[in-house]
Amino acid sequence: MKLPSVTLFVNLRERIQGLEERERRLLGFALLVAGLGVVLAPPIALYAVLHGKRGEVEAVRTAISSIQDQSEMIQRAKSEKDALVERYKSPAPQLQAFLAKLASDVGVEIPESQDRQLVPRGKRFDERSTKVTLRKIGMLKLVKFLEKIEQSGHPVKVSQIDIRKRPDPDQYDVDLIVSAFDHKAPEAKPGAKSDRDGGAPLESSEPGSNAAEPTGTKSAEDKP
Repeated sequence: MKLPSVTLFVNLRERIQGLEERERRLLGFALLVAGLGVVLAPPIALYAVLHGKRGEVEAVRTAISSIQDQSEMIQRAKSEKDALVERYKSPAPQLQAFLAKLASDVGVEIPESQDRQLVPRGKRFDERSTKVTLRKIGMLKLVKFLEKIEQSGHPVKVSQIDIRKRPDPDQYDVDLIVSAFDHKAPEAKPGAKSDRDGGAPLESSEPGSNAAEPTGTKSAEDKP
């Protein structure tokens, strides 16, 4: 008795033998392609999975890099804000003496200076400004003087400048306005009382309270 698998193999062999030469070639080519597909399918699938994972890793890496860049920007902005707060923490010096000292450091003479009127800047700052006139100053000394003002560490800046060329080489007349910003003290809220205004709490006068009477006095009934 023949086994079913043997019978099937014999039938397939007979059918293959019954095929024409061209059909056998086509069948062999199809079997070869199928075999190659079976062999190459796992590596291709693995490569596709790894490629997808690599894309995910690159996306995560890009996101991490972006977060780091944003963190650096935030840290830089925080440092700049802290430096600005520290700069405006202390009041600026008196401008005429301050500018005269800086000008002397770079060899510049200030023949004219005039304080201007105080200008409120919002609810938190007041702007003090001084107009300074420089005569026959060279460009290098002017630049050094302006750098001294900007790098002084005080809440001071050059808010306006007018440079006029003189006929002589490297000689200029300059008018500039230097502004200082003072932080206002917080205003007291209306209705708030201090100790000097009698803000201490009064003793209770409710029924049942035992308020001590002043000693050394007698009522009219206790008099003889």
